[in-house]
Amino acid sequence: MKEAGSRGDRGDRGLSLKQGPAAGLRALRRSLVLSGLSVAESLAGLLFGLAVSALGTGLGPALLPGAARNVRRLAGRQRDLARQWSGVDVPEPYEPAAAPAAASAADRGRALLKDARTWREWRWATVDPVVGGALAFAPIALVLSGLWGVFLGFEGGRLAHEWGGVWFGFLPVDGPVTAAIAGVLGVCELGLALWVAPRTVRAHARWTRRILAPGEAERMARMTDRIEHLSTTRSHVADARMAEIRRIERDLHDGAQARLVAMGMTLDAAEHLLEKNPEAVRGLLAEARKSSAAALEELRDLVRGIHPPVLADRGLPDAVRALAMVSPLTTEVAFEVPGRPEPPVESALYFAVSEALTNAAKHSGAGRAWIDARYEDAAGTLRLTVTDDGHGGADVTRGTGLRGIERRLATFDGVLVVSSPVGGPTIVTMEVPCALSSPRTTSC
Repeated sequence: MKEAGSRGDRGDRGLSLKQGPAAGLRALRRSLVLSGLSVAESLAGLLFGLAVSALGTGLGPALLPGAARNVRRLAGRQRDLARQWSGVDVPEPYEPAAAPAAASAADRGRALLKDARTWREWRWATVDPVVGGALAFAPIALVLSGLWGVFLGFEGGRLAHEWGGVWFGFLPVDGPVTAAIAGVLGVCELGLALWVAPRTVRAHARWTRRILAPGEAERMARMTDRIEHLSTTRSHVADARMAEIRRIERDLHDGAQARLVAMGMTLDAAEHLLEKNPEAVRGLLAEARKSSAAALEELRDLVRGIHPPVLADRGLPDAVRALAMVSPLTTEVAFEVPGRPEPPVESALYFAVSEALTNAAKHSGAGRAWIDARYEDAAGTLRLTVTDDGHGGADVTRGTGLRGIERRLATFDGVLVVSSPVGGPTIVTMEVPCALSSPRTTSC
């Protein structure tokens, strides 16, 4: 926290307060923007409070995620403005742990309320319209008051006669002299507004940092959650590896090994019959050749199941196209990924797509599928979507396929989101944070 504050202070000192009407007018415009945001924050905070108070009903869980997103969006906007306008860096807190994809709306609402970032931003949305709004509106109030004083400088005497007296702040305007004083004070207030505006904008940025930056306790709690998450995913990876090793051992024992043993026995029989019955030897050799071909095919299938050669040689786009070609569904593939992720990420996404296509073909009654991949440079995230036109109803909690995909992606901090209303379509979205390590060599 201290380190974040020192960075913000250096940013404060790095931006000098430029004097002059132009800087003051620019700051006044920024004050108007901040005042408008304060109004939006108050409405967003009110909606969030209503959603929290209605959690016991069906309305609360439906409103809470949207209300939290609105508050978070406004908080992000204030962080950006503080950095752009005042050089004040407001540290972005860690993302909260995502609720499981199959969680109910109530569970997602409870997960949001357990996150310290949610409560801190709601507190900000409740308090900032008062404190931050007052800072932002102060120069605007000076401008309005100054304009009223200038107006009274010209029309104050007439209005005092018609209305029986008017006031400029604490100054009663009852004649030409007091009207002139009000006009002079109004001009002074306009000048004061131009001087104050840049300083209130900077004060607003510092206030934003003070209330939105995460505290040391929160960062430590988040680190603890991160360690627990890594421990869980590491355990899942170890279990998956052991299951994969057992599968490979079983496939070798029951498949290729058995065929090779049978082929050895056939060749041994052919050796004993070589001089006595050459015709029988010819049949045994043909049988051995078929067994060797079958064993070789099973070994190739086993290798493809471990790490497909097309994935290693051509990358994820061509490997996914190969899956689409052998899928019973009519599948369209679109890739906009300007490079290759690391091999473990490629492998995880490949088998995730394979599982999603298999599920769609077996359980959804679909006839068509669409695979779309995009890389978001700003977030450093690879997003891959598998859509089918089946009858829907897919649920992560009711099968091991989607849950296996979720665990596989969690190893790389990836997430799985499944949208599958009854009647379809089913949209399986996978997001994995990754860097692209090498240029793409295939066309997409």
